[in-house]
Amino acid sequence: MSASATTPTSLATPVFKGSIFDGDTHLYETPDAFSRYLPEQFKKDWGYEWKTGADGEFALYVGKQKVEVSAGYTAADGRVPPPGKLHEWLRAQKEGKENIDMRVPMTPDMVGRDARLVKMDEFGVEGCFLYCGHMVATISYLSEPKAAAAVMHAYNRWMLDDWGFNYKDRIYSAPLVSLDDVDAACAEAEWAIKNGTRLFLMPMGPFGGRSPAHPDFDRFWALLNEAHCRVVYHVSEAIYMKDHMAVWGEKVQQSRQRQTAFIWMHGYSERPVVETLSSMIFWNFFARFPNIRLLSAENGSEWVPSMLVKMDKCRGMSKNGYWPGGQLKERPSAIFKRHVGVIAYPEDDLKTIIDQVGSHEWMIMGSDYPHAEGVPTPRDFADEACKVISAEQTQGVMHDNGRRFLAPVY
Repeated sequence: MSASATTPTSLATPVFKGSIFDGDTHLYETPDAFSRYLPEQFKKDWGYEWKTGADGEFALYVGKQKVEVSAGYTAADGRVPPPGKLHEWLRAQKEGKENIDMRVPMTPDMVGRDARLVKMDEFGVEGCFLYCGHMVATISYLSEPKAAAAVMHAYNRWMLDDWGFNYKDRIYSAPLVSLDDVDAACAEAEWAIKNGTRLFLMPMGPFGGRSPAHPDFDRFWALLNEAHCRVVYHVSEAIYMKDHMAVWGEKVQQSRQRQTAFIWMHGYSERPVVETLSSMIFWNFFARFPNIRLLSAENGSEWVPSMLVKMDKCRGMSKNGYWPGGQLKERPSAIFKRHVGVIAYPEDDLKTIIDQVGSHEWMIMGSDYPHAEGVPTPRDFADEACKVISAEQTQGVMHDNGRRFLAPVY
């Protein structure tokens, strides 16, 4: 029998002992995160508030809109699901315990950067990408471009205050930006870059019926290209799927606990990120903006091999067709490997995926700390996912690929 079969995980020899670069971590917002800088004229219709609604559920509201996914997550007293305990969390729900007994108080590292550095040292994490907390679930509710720009800028100012955009070259926070209002997006990019950001978090999908790679948005991308910025597409409600899901009689913006399997498979899984990334590549985006890299976060990685095969095949099929950004000079799969990074799930079959793609340099680990859906500690990712890949590949996934993602593109 192997040691892992007889020894508790906490006592077993770790699969990876080196420094870690964590590609997927989160913060929890402080009570004034959404209000500290929000202009008065937007507070009535677009202010954020945690409250118990008429339905008796405690949830986050954007104006009068209930953010369904937030219900049943954070308790009224501020307690949250325990980090890395999703399976236990779901089991408690199935047993009718409503998860109440499992919630834990937020710890200082969940809401503050200096405490997070201490926790990172404890975990052996050299650096990390940091994304918003509850805010990520609300982006699809920001349906009016001017209001959305104001809310995002107010939130980004809070993030800069409390976390910084590049804190001691260890915590790289991702301010939010949307292309629904191009003028506002350019102003946000200039401001954030001036304040040291290395990456932005953006919604997946088209903007105003156009690919994000459409030339109408080039002046925004030119700012990011000059600053060698990175863009993250983190799992969230891709609201552009709303109309297509309605064709099937399915609703988006639902509680994850009540969401159908069809929505999980087609409206909330890898489809939005596959469409977004392939659109960028087929529009020949990187010929115009070679210094930019894109990152898929918390969308898993099992879709990558089939996506690369299909993109290469479709390039050949459309060789004599219409190429709105100019015909590609190389295989889409080669462009992907140079310009795109992907955060893997710990449950992904890393060996099969890497073997099928033929490289591992695009794959990055992510703990999702402090969320319940991830692993208890970043090193647990290697123990779960990296047992059957080589030491070189493990080193890449657990550290080198994440650090390299920030480096210049060659």
